[in-house]
Amino acid sequence: MTIEKKRNWKPATQLVHSGTMRSGFGETSEAIYLTQGYVYDSAEAAEARFKGEEPGFIYSRYANPTVDMFEKRMCALEGAEDARAMASGMAAVAAAVLCSLKAGDHIVAARALFGSCRWVVETLAPRYGIEATLVDGTKAESWEKAVRPNTKLFFLESPTNPTLEVVDIAAVAALANSIGAKVVVDNVFATPLQQKPLELGAHVVVYSATKHIDGQGRCLGGIVLSSKEWIDENLHDYFRHTGPSLSPFNAWTLLKGLETLSLRVRQQTENAARVADFLAGRPEIARVIYPGRADHPQADIVARQMSGGSTLICLDVKGGKKAAFAFQNALDIFLITNNLGDSKSLITHPATTTHKNLTPEARAELGIGDGTLRLSMGVEDIDDLLEDIEQALRKAG
Repeated sequence: MTIEKKRNWKPATQLVHSGTMRSGFGETSEAIYLTQGYVYDSAEAAEARFKGEEPGFIYSRYANPTVDMFEKRMCALEGAEDARAMASGMAAVAAAVLCSLKAGDHIVAARALFGSCRWVVETLAPRYGIEATLVDGTKAESWEKAVRPNTKLFFLESPTNPTLEVVDIAAVAALANSIGAKVVVDNVFATPLQQKPLELGAHVVVYSATKHIDGQGRCLGGIVLSSKEWIDENLHDYFRHTGPSLSPFNAWTLLKGLETLSLRVRQQTENAARVADFLAGRPEIARVIYPGRADHPQADIVARQMSGGSTLICLDVKGGKKAAFAFQNALDIFLITNNLGDSKSLITHPATTTHKNLTPEARAELGIGDGTLRLSMGVEDIDDLLEDIEQALRKAG
């Protein structure tokens, strides 16, 4: 028994109910179908299913009932026609990029990317004869100048990791459409609640579901969402034959995470806005970047394409690496980790963790200095968070 959307549900309702499929037992919580294969009533039925003449599941590397529920719920939230859930966020990124290109094609990507995403674009793709160009994603003219006759794909994340630059997705999509290229957007930092890339003209959206979607440090996951046509023509065979499938247990965990996503993101965003304003007034801090503030470098674009600020904050501590490390070590509530989007407040030093493989010159180009820190706000009481930050700044000198 599948529960279909009957009304124009708001996101918070979709996150609880969309895509639900119940067995004959009528369970309240979605079932976990921990199976590899499926049984057919007859040899003829097996043949029909493999031919695509009869609906149903064949093998859990291709599709699985629990994973299918997660994909359908994400489609309802994102406004996408189809999706494929994957084992991790990077599996989703690699699939979305590589399934779209072949030897001789050209990809243009914003230079401000997560370290592993840059590796896929700069190192992996060229090994297969795919040309790549990195540009300043915040400047429309940079995208235009990078276009070649063989440009087939634009790739970006917005807001970016970790400096929270915001790219004009609609402008990039318009350029892509004018040359017959596709736009892939990594929407992790905005979450599907605060930015809708498909509505802005993007063709493909990817998420690391490990982040806000799980949001509680429990499992890995990723997903690629697009039109049914793009999924069928580009991703379907790649996914079927390379096997980056999501575990049914992880899919079930992510379904549980989606039920509280709107509550967590709302609180995390409120906390982030308060902390950003607090940090901006501290003498120990050289710079604060937060999409919800009027002094954000792309505040006009933020106002146009985002419905909320962010759960993330980027800041520069005066005194470089020594001061940044001292501040991190003095915190009591914030946990030092490279993850983000968790219910717990987290802090990361990108230059020595997530972006350590970039050259010092590349980090400087992105605005990542030795004193740069990334805060991922949790759902703790804001007064406790502010007190923790204040005492850590005081101890760090």
